[in-house]
Amino acid sequence: MSSTAVQAREVSLWRNAVVVAYAASGLAFASWVSRLPAIRDGLSLTPGTVGLLLLCMTAGSFLSVSASGLIVLRLGSRRTIRTGSIMVGCGLLLAGFGTSVLSSPVAVAAGLAVVGLGTASWNTASNVEGAAVERAIGRHIMPRLHGSFSLGTVAGAGLGAWAAGAGVPVVWHLAAAGLVVAGSVTTAARWLRADVTPAERRAPYRPDNFEDPSTGPIPVIRSGSDGAGEAPLDNKRKIAQAWRDRRTLLLGVMVLGLALAEGAAGDWVALALADGHHQSDAAGAAGYGLFVTFMTIGRFAGTVVLDRFGRVPVMRWCSAMAVLGLALFVFAPAPWLAYAALAVWGLGASLGFPVGMSAAADDPAKAAARVSVVSTIGYGAFLCGPPLLGLLAEHVGILHSLLAVMAVLVASFLLSPVARKLP
Repeated sequence: MSSTAVQAREVSLWRNAVVVAYAASGLAFASWVSRLPAIRDGLSLTPGTVGLLLLCMTAGSFLSVSASGLIVLRLGSRRTIRTGSIMVGCGLLLAGFGTSVLSSPVAVAAGLAVVGLGTASWNTASNVEGAAVERAIGRHIMPRLHGSFSLGTVAGAGLGAWAAGAGVPVVWHLAAAGLVVAGSVTTAARWLRADVTPAERRAPYRPDNFEDPSTGPIPVIRSGSDGAGEAPLDNKRKIAQAWRDRRTLLLGVMVLGLALAEGAAGDWVALALADGHHQSDAAGAAGYGLFVTFMTIGRFAGTVVLDRFGRVPVMRWCSAMAVLGLALFVFAPAPWLAYAALAVWGLGASLGFPVGMSAAADDPAKAAARVSVVSTIGYGAFLCGPPLLGLLAEHVGILHSLLAVMAVLVASFLLSPVARKLP
């Protein structure tokens, strides 16, 4: 086999391994989210206590994502992804055991905290790998990688809806999901290569007409160089500089609104359909599946849409559609309209994360640190917002608490120009 064919095969395996990492993360998330009504019923929780339960996962996630830049720079993306997937698998098992066997909110909270600790740094490391493999391939693939996460959530939501309808105990469902997640990611991680592939490498089969992708690759900066011929900065200094960069912070705020729209749907759609629109638990899980299905469609279509219209118009349309879909869902007079609204809401929320990661990576020499900052802000909203909505729901109800997300989406709309590609 020629060296060109060998290199092409290596890059193909690398890309497939990154797809597995994204998809497994989505499967893990949707598995426990889709069983949230069963967890609530099994533990006799109110919306406020559900919010507090989610806050435990948020605390672990926020701690992990805040340190994710340092973790990835220290351990490398491969080891971070492997370790995170194993932690998530164990956390799912503990959450299921706490629900079905112990009937203990404390045990479930501990399990979700472990899930949060593993997931956040794992997702940041996946963005590093995704942007690096994009450089090697020489094509726009970041939206589709995030689409793989969405495919994982579709599969997880579908299995969750089936498990809820069939009366499968939460412990068996989450234990099986945890085993699949940890096993698939640790196996696929052997082909991850961002830690060993030079930043300047290009795949030999790269298209001749490829110019300046809409997603910015993250180079791996080896010791002795920071990408500009200078002595490398200390890892903490790199992160600190990224936190002081105005454009990076504004990108984080832009992503924040769309991430909150996605996170609120993940944690509350099933319950909102069950309590606010009087649907069954299985129908609530199916509604979340509909949301993630259309979010997946938006992400796989995102490459073409971004190439044709550019980041700024696409971000404006996404923000506007998210507002429209959310408003329709809250005020829908009939269940069928609420389900239609979920489709619009899903399309609107689809491209916030991938475009934010791409824009943060426009300057390759500073991309890893800036991606970690935008990830911290975005995932912070994704994780912290939904539990706070639970506390608000104690006073205004689950459906009307979702209206708070609309105010943040307005900020995302107004900040869309910050996603414009750097010259």
